[in-house]
Amino acid sequence: MLKRRIVALLIIIIGAGLLYLAYLPKFPFHLGLDLSGGSHLVYKADTKALPAGDVSSSMASLRDVIERRVNMFGVGEPIVQSSTSGGEQRLIVDLPGVTDLAKAVALIGQTPVLEFKTEAREGTPAYVAAKDAQKKIQEDLAAGKQPDQALVIAADGFYENTPLTGRYLKKASVTFQQGRGSGFQEPTVALAFTAEGQALFGKITSENIGKTVAIYLDGAPLSTPVVQSAITDGNAIITGNFTPQSARELVGRLNAGALPVPIELLSTQTVGATLGSAAVQDGMKAGLVGLILVAIFMVLWYRLPGVVAVVALAIYIGAMLSLFKLIPVTLTAAGIAGFILTIGMAVDANVLIFERTKEELKNGASLDHAIREGFHRAWPSIRDGNMTSIITSVILFFLSSSLIQGFALTLGIGILMSMLSAVVVTRTFMMALPLVDKPFVRKFLFGSGFFTSKVAGTVPTK
Repeated sequence: MLKRRIVALLIIIIGAGLLYLAYLPKFPFHLGLDLSGGSHLVYKADTKALPAGDVSSSMASLRDVIERRVNMFGVGEPIVQSSTSGGEQRLIVDLPGVTDLAKAVALIGQTPVLEFKTEAREGTPAYVAAKDAQKKIQEDLAAGKQPDQALVIAADGFYENTPLTGRYLKKASVTFQQGRGSGFQEPTVALAFTAEGQALFGKITSENIGKTVAIYLDGAPLSTPVVQSAITDGNAIITGNFTPQSARELVGRLNAGALPVPIELLSTQTVGATLGSAAVQDGMKAGLVGLILVAIFMVLWYRLPGVVAVVALAIYIGAMLSLFKLIPVTLTAAGIAGFILTIGMAVDANVLIFERTKEELKNGASLDHAIREGFHRAWPSIRDGNMTSIITSVILFFLSSSLIQGFALTLGIGILMSMLSAVVVTRTFMMALPLVDKPFVRKFLFGSGFFTSKVAGTVPTK
């Protein structure tokens, strides 16, 4: 008995901690687009050049790439889904909490073009023209003149393309190196190539020792290092007067990869959080009213077991809300509705248990035996009923739209947690109570509704 009471006390302490975590504003809930506001973007995917059998897989790859790009700039739980409208493949992107619409569009749509170029062979017309253009540019700069754009383009001919591009990039990361002539660490971008890219980079550097290998990004020279020795480990460093922020942005763009199919932005919409705020308040109000009514019913109808069920229900709510914060679960209006629904379902298991317990008491069983049998006999009904609901929530989650997925997720988690609450928490509390098997205890504390005569008032002799 002492062990059960210690366990019950630990459960109460943990439950109080979970309720406090759920209340703590320092760790906010993750709200969906309909509750927090944000950006709604619609793109058209150009799949004309693809074979009909590759459209589905290409759209799936497109969703993956866009999700990676969105996650790069810190959007929590973005919703990216594809659809077909009028024979066109469309991509719908919801970005909860993103108010800078221009930045979101830019980061989603940009495909960085990373190129490695080598010096043009000496004596070729391109080489000579580029040298002349570079000389003229230096003269203009020395004289304080702005070089002509045609000269800049001609000077670019000093480099010729190589097969090594960003498609062979395995990973990019931000590193810091000692700055020249300063004691500060300057941010750089480290590149790691795939096996094929490693072979290409090793070949390029080994053939151009003492020469410049220019690194171009989006058609502009980013860094022009001179190769000191062959680099065969597949790693390269880009320097370019980066700030930590610009280095991180470049790394994010490079790691996001290229889009498998071209996309065109069709429409943008900024969703305000006014409706969302009202939905949150209404949801909280509905949940609170529902909780109070359920608690009143349980206490009046089931007496002491009802009080135990209310305590277990409070712990269940704390555990659910804490899980929403810790997983985290993105709450939508539908998700809140699913959570409120599980409050009633959490009590449903207790109702089955208590009714079974009362039946045992009516048949003359001892109080301890009746409680044990109540849990034992109610378990098959609780298990089977909840399993059907769990199967339904799983089907809804995997086969429905994103709006229904939030409902299905909170419903499924709530059902699992309610089973734990009823079978483990409530049972632990009931078995830990210091009950004396006396007629008064049986009649008053375990009676039903407003009457006490429904429970046998005599203590069984068996």
